[in-house]
Amino acid sequence: MDYYNESTKNILKKLDSNEKGISTKEATKRIEKYGQNVLKEEKKESNIKKFLTQFTEPLMILLIIAGVIAIIINDIIDGSVILFVVLLNAIIGYNQENKAENAMEQLKSMTTKKAIVLRDNKKQEINAENLVVGDILILEEGDQISADIRIIENLNLKVNESSLTGESLPVSKTDTIINNEDETNTTYDNLGYMNTEITMGRGKGVVIATGMNTKIGKIAEMIQNKESETPLQIKISKLGQTLGLLGILICAVIFVIQFLNGIPLVETFMTAVSLAVAAIPEGLPTILTLTLAFGMQRMAKSNAIVRKLLAVETLGSCTVICTDKTGTLTLNQLTVTDSYLTNEELSYKVAGFCNNGKIDNDKEIGDPTDISLLKYAKKNKYDLKENQKVKYERLYEIPLDSSRKRMTTITSIDNQEYVLVKGAPEILIDKCTQINKDGKITQLNNIEKNQIKDKLNQFTNNALRVLLLAYKTTSDYTKLSDEEIEDNLIFVGLVGMMDPPRDAAKKAIKTCSDAKINVKMITGDHPETASAIAKKVNIKNSELTLTGYEIDQLSDEELSEKIKEVNVYARVFPEQKVRIVNALKENDEIVSMTGDGVNDAPALKNANIGVAMGSGTDVAKQSSDMILQDDNFATIVTAVKEGRTIFENIKRFIRFQLSTNIAAILTILTTTIISAPIPFNPVQLLWINIIMDGPPAQSLGVEPSPQNIMKKSPQKEDILSKPTIIHIVLISLVMAVGTLGLYLYELSVGTPIKLASTIAFTLFIMFQLFNVFNCKATHGFENKTLIISVIASFILQLCAIYIPVLQTIFGTVSIPLNYWVIMICIAATIIIAEEIIKVIEKRIID
Repeated sequence: MDYYNESTKNILKKLDSNEKGISTKEATKRIEKYGQNVLKEEKKESNIKKFLTQFTEPLMILLIIAGVIAIIINDIIDGSVILFVVLLNAIIGYNQENKAENAMEQLKSMTTKKAIVLRDNKKQEINAENLVVGDILILEEGDQISADIRIIENLNLKVNESSLTGESLPVSKTDTIINNEDETNTTYDNLGYMNTEITMGRGKGVVIATGMNTKIGKIAEMIQNKESETPLQIKISKLGQTLGLLGILICAVIFVIQFLNGIPLVETFMTAVSLAVAAIPEGLPTILTLTLAFGMQRMAKSNAIVRKLLAVETLGSCTVICTDKTGTLTLNQLTVTDSYLTNEELSYKVAGFCNNGKIDNDKEIGDPTDISLLKYAKKNKYDLKENQKVKYERLYEIPLDSSRKRMTTITSIDNQEYVLVKGAPEILIDKCTQINKDGKITQLNNIEKNQIKDKLNQFTNNALRVLLLAYKTTSDYTKLSDEEIEDNLIFVGLVGMMDPPRDAAKKAIKTCSDAKINVKMITGDHPETASAIAKKVNIKNSELTLTGYEIDQLSDEELSEKIKEVNVYARVFPEQKVRIVNALKENDEIVSMTGDGVNDAPALKNANIGVAMGSGTDVAKQSSDMILQDDNFATIVTAVKEGRTIFENIKRFIRFQLSTNIAAILTILTTTIISAPIPFNPVQLLWINIIMDGPPAQSLGVEPSPQNIMKKSPQKEDILSKPTIIHIVLISLVMAVGTLGLYLYELSVGTPIKLASTIAFTLFIMFQLFNVFNCKATHGFENKTLIISVIASFILQLCAIYIPVLQTIFGTVSIPLNYWVIMICIAATIIIAEEIIKVIEKRIID
């Protein structure tokens, strides 16, 4: 039933109620039939089950196997580190699982505890959870509305619906029928919504929905849906499965070949297991966690607080940013931005004295419209309330209401009574009979009226909220009726107000455009206002708008198609925001959604990454992945840059790690096939693994952003694209050929096998230390951590081959100094090979 366009009489009849309320007996029956007025939670999984689920990911299973095997072969340290990393990632994942429950708890905490109703023909205070459909709710200033209602009695009611709609201005309510002629209208001024606050007036309402059937209840239902995996989770999971299967397959082949060649079973098993440990990317979760954590720290300094580690990278993959208008693209401060004044001094008098606002030591008290007018007068040095030389006293007020659309005060200023009026131009222009042009008062003729109307049209076309300012003087207002007070006014000006765009928003949207990220504005405001702001900040196709009503008329398929070209969405409700997000995801977009109100929570949770405003509701924050402390759209763009940098660094690490993996496998596989002694023993393989996953690899996670990072398209492909795989294999071949070439040469000239093996082992490590520079973001040395880690790793390798105790553990011998020149020259070929491969790749692409 559409309660907004039904009469009070019909509604009460259909709800089996009346203006005196229902009986307590009837209320009890309805509670038993329909349930209590509470927000219900879905059945939760047990904490133990949620925690154990974290270990079912393919990569986690592989890591557990690798860790256990490492411990079995007496590599306690490596095995313990692997299992610790698995546990750490499980704890992080478990904590994120609780996010939806936290958001639900915040939503429940917002609901009111008590309500005043008419029952049994008298006022009663009851628990709000016992409200039922048909109850008559008493509304007073300062109350929270405890259920969805149709207003049946209204005395200047104003309701703050910002927690639900995100719009900051209180809404004037009515008890009359609304004929929905305006198809852009998705909110109704004769309805009240659960959890919204009455800021002015009083009245009554009949309850039309309770609990999960209210608008807030539908939001509660939506935010309890499970989250989808982030792009990085999907990519890492796929990579883990692929690498794990390949590693196990190759190790099995090597085991079989060695066994058939008569190598002792225990030695064969140890080699295969050691290679398996080296082949599985157990360092990946550690590097991932560290890289994302460092990114979180950097973003926190830029006012972006990340609640979920993987969200950092997801922003880097983002292809669409859906942003709210108020407070994100704009300042969330209603401001006079244009004016047409025929007498400045009198205009500022009207603005300053026909005003109930107050600014006290930067504390703003009052309606946003009044505050903006006070600031406007003060900015133009007409802050008459603070001017001690001016004697003034308010004598009378005719308050603003939704039907009159104007406010009038009578103020004595320096012993002269002034009637000061501000309000809707379309109404007040006909009450003005004169005009004051810089002190000269003349009759207001049609030419001047048309000039005023032209200015009014100009302002409204720019989506400004316009007020007309007028006045007159009187000697004794007490002899006049309210109608006479507001007749025969003198026009002095028009002022146009809007919530202006942030200075940084335009630049940030340009950066998004360069980065091939589409920005879409989604707001509860009017289409004209939304379009005007979108145009000011250079959102593409700003003239095309889609309203919530129009979205409801489209099928999911039609919306998915329409959404490709429309970037401005107005008069949108929570369910429609979720549909917009889903339509974008259907088009394979990676979606970031911003929001601050309770109404935004479902869309925040449903997006690939939800971004809440620091000034927003707790429900929005708990449903988000990231919080903007400064509510600034530009901060999102900074976070996107950080996310892209992190994803690039993760790719660099994987490129470095896999080239080592493949080179080690190729080296051992080749010697196995040609029946040559294997150059690396199990302990050396595990040492290679530690070096590969250790400081040099981890330092790639803190590489600085390349200068062109925000000029590229978002990363939508897998972490390992085909060109990247080919590149890794070619680099691995160079390392394997270089290591094997020197090793087999030394064996052929009679070098003792232990020395040849030590040379091959050290050369392979040297290849890694040179190769890490191939994986850097730039050719400079900004990353001091990388330099230090390479030097430290080299020193550790020297210890492994020159300290006697370690020689026993690693099975190494001291390498004569003359070999170092040869090893360094061979290892350095990896740098040359990298440049040659890049040149070939560039020519192929071009």
